[in-house]
Amino acid sequence: MLVISVSFYGQMMAQGGLVSLAKKVKNFRDSVVVKGIDRRYIDVPKKPWQIILRGNVNQTIVSMQTQGTMAGHDYSARPYLKTTPSQHLGLWVGYRGLGMGYSVNVGGDKGHKLTFGATGGAYGINVRIHSFENRNPDFNLNSNLLTEENKEAWNDIDLTSPIRVRTIFADGYYMFNGKRFSYAAAYKQRVIQKRSAGSLMAGLMYNYTRIDYASNSNGDLIYLMEGLGKIKQWQGSAGVGYTYNWVPARGLLVNVLAMPMLTFVNKLKGYGYTTNVPELMQNPIFFDPNTTDEEWDEWFYENVRINHVGNQTFNSGLSIGFDARMSVTYNIGDVFFNVHGQFNNIRYHHNNSTGYLNDWFINTSIGIRL
Repeated sequence: MLVISVSFYGQMMAQGGLVSLAKKVKNFRDSVVVKGIDRRYIDVPKKPWQIILRGNVNQTIVSMQTQGTMAGHDYSARPYLKTTPSQHLGLWVGYRGLGMGYSVNVGGDKGHKLTFGATGGAYGINVRIHSFENRNPDFNLNSNLLTEENKEAWNDIDLTSPIRVRTIFADGYYMFNGKRFSYAAAYKQRVIQKRSAGSLMAGLMYNYTRIDYASNSNGDLIYLMEGLGKIKQWQGSAGVGYTYNWVPARGLLVNVLAMPMLTFVNKLKGYGYTTNVPELMQNPIFFDPNTTDEEWDEWFYENVRINHVGNQTFNSGLSIGFDARMSVTYNIGDVFFNVHGQFNNIRYHHNNSTGYLNDWFINTSIGIRL
């Protein structure tokens, strides 16, 4: 009986502790929401809970370009990786903008995407991770070695091994007019902007990009890219911009955010490979007019090889990028609708190779406050 009594008392204390902790978190969140804001400009809904149905469309575009000489002839190659826009559907549940969500892929590229985010009265933090593959890049190749027919074939190439890409974006903002301007009203709908207001803002951004096509079957692609088979890039950027919440009518909010970014950390690591493509191109089968394209491809991809010879890290120096967002929100009673999008542009270069990454997404949502 003593053991049972002690056990029962411990469970009651544990439950009481959890309830007490939940109340403390609730009270802290309630105080944070209203702290320091001008209630003439920003209204806090009485109902704190949110249930939101979300849809997302996003796309990543990676462009690389290189110039060189092959067999005494100049050439330029520009692989262009553009994913099919991916679509996700998800549900989010939270208290005063603090909560959890889950989404599933329903169309487009079959890559994986993971997102995190948090907003306060004067700040916003976001993290996005996107991984995808591409077997059929737009490959614009100009070379005196190729006939017009061969150029068209290269422009419609289907890789045996895909090009694998992973991107990570992390950004954070601070709004200097958090008293009258609400970032959360435009992008989280946890409060309501009642009057138009703008704010000067400062931001930081981190980007990691990995592009990997290092495989034997991509030996010809690696040769055309002057031995570059894999790229890893790290970038750190800072910027100052402006954002504005426009309230043209009751319940309607339009936000625009624009911020040039100065990239002060621009580090690129290139993975170098040698190939036996030059030797294969001297084989008699390459010059035999009786060899069909199918026979040539089969022989070539059975014999092509790559060999990793080393890595080199480059610091590309300062560069300019851009971060832009736009949001439209409509509140009607306890129900709200929102559409917002973001666009990022990041560039890199090393030796004769240059490139850029464009990343954009559009989110749509319908939610209710409880």
